[in-house]
Amino acid sequence: MISKLNPVQNKVYQIEKHTMIHVLSGIGGIQVDFKNHHNWREKIIFLEKGQYIKFLTGEFTVLKIEFEDESMSCTQDVRVLFKHLISLGYIDCDQCKDSQNFLSEKVYSDNGSNILDIFSQQWYQQNPFDANKQEYQLIFDVKDIIDQECKNHLSSHDLTKLVNSVGYDAHALYRNKVGVSVKQLLHKKRLVESKKEIIFTDKSIKEISYSFGYKDPAYFNRVFKNLEGMTPNDFRGKFELEKKDLFIQDIYELLKSFHMEEHTVGFYADKMNLSVKTISRKVKSKLNVSLTKLIRLELINTAKGMLMDDVNVNTVSRHLRFEEANHFSSFFKHHTGITPTEYKIQKYN
Repeated sequence: MISKLNPVQNKVYQIEKHTMIHVLSGIGGIQVDFKNHHNWREKIIFLEKGQYIKFLTGEFTVLKIEFEDESMSCTQDVRVLFKHLISLGYIDCDQCKDSQNFLSEKVYSDNGSNILDIFSQQWYQQNPFDANKQEYQLIFDVKDIIDQECKNHLSSHDLTKLVNSVGYDAHALYRNKVGVSVKQLLHKKRLVESKKEIIFTDKSIKEISYSFGYKDPAYFNRVFKNLEGMTPNDFRGKFELEKKDLFIQDIYELLKSFHMEEHTVGFYADKMNLSVKTISRKVKSKLNVSLTKLIRLELINTAKGMLMDDVNVNTVSRHLRFEEANHFSSFFKHHTGITPTEYKIQKYN
C-alpha cells in the first residue's frame, strides 16, 4: 500500500508491515525504537514489522510504501535493508538515479520485489561496513539468528555454537566490519524488545522477564537498571509516548531560523541560556550527533536547495555568510565530495 502523509509530531507510528519511508520534505529528528536520529533529507528509510517511528519535529511530508510478506522473500539480499545492525537501514536517494526513477509515478504500479531489488543494490554500492557480498550474507545470517533467539537466554556457549553454524568466524567478522561483538548485538536487541513490551503492553514486569528467558525477575530488574539507569517500572512510568521533547524542538527551530547567519555553537548556547559544554552534551545525548555537525548539515542542505534552483555559487556563498566564494566551495566539497558547480551539473544531468 502506498500513501503520502504529513506525520503528526511526536505521534508513535507502529510498523505492521515491512515499510519504506521516503522523506520528501521537512527537517529535524526522528525516533525509531527509542533512539533518535537526524538528517533524513533525500534518504529512504526501511523499517521492519514490530518497529515504531516518531517524528520529533513538524512539517515533514513523507511517502510511505508497505510491502506484502511475499515481496520480502523474493531474495536474501533484501535483508540488508530491513535488518538493522547498529543504526537504521537506509539508502541515499540523492546518489542513485535508479532509485529516483523508481520513485516516479510509475513506481506505484510496479512490482514490489523489483523495487526492493533496486534499493538493495544501491545499499550494497554504499557499502557502509566495507565488506564484500559474501561477508554481508554471513553478517545477516547471524543477525537472523539474533532476531530469532533474542527471547531465549542463551549462554555464551550456546550463542557461539549457533553463530559458528554459519561456517565462518562470525565473531571476528562482526568486530572488524560492524564494530560490535555478536554478544553486544544480542544484548542490544534483547533490551530494545523488552523496552517495547514494557511500554506497549500491559504485561507485568514479571511476565516480561520470564518471556525473555530470565528465571529471576529481580535479576532482570538489576540488568535493566544497569543498562538504563532506572528499573523497568520506573521506565514504564517515565516514558510518555506523546510527550514533546521541547529541547529538541527548540534546537531545530533555532537552526532553521539562524543557521545561515550564525555558524558557532556559542550563539545557540546563548539562545538556550546554556553553556557551550552543556548544550553540546545534551545535543549529543539526545540526537547522537554534535551540534557543530547539525549546523553544518543545515548549511549544506540550504546550499543544495539554492544550487538546485540555479542560484549561482557567489550568491549562495554570500547568502550563507561565507567571507569568500572559494571558502564556501572548499567547505561544500569537503563535506559532500564534489564542488558546488559539479553538484549543479550532476543534478542537471
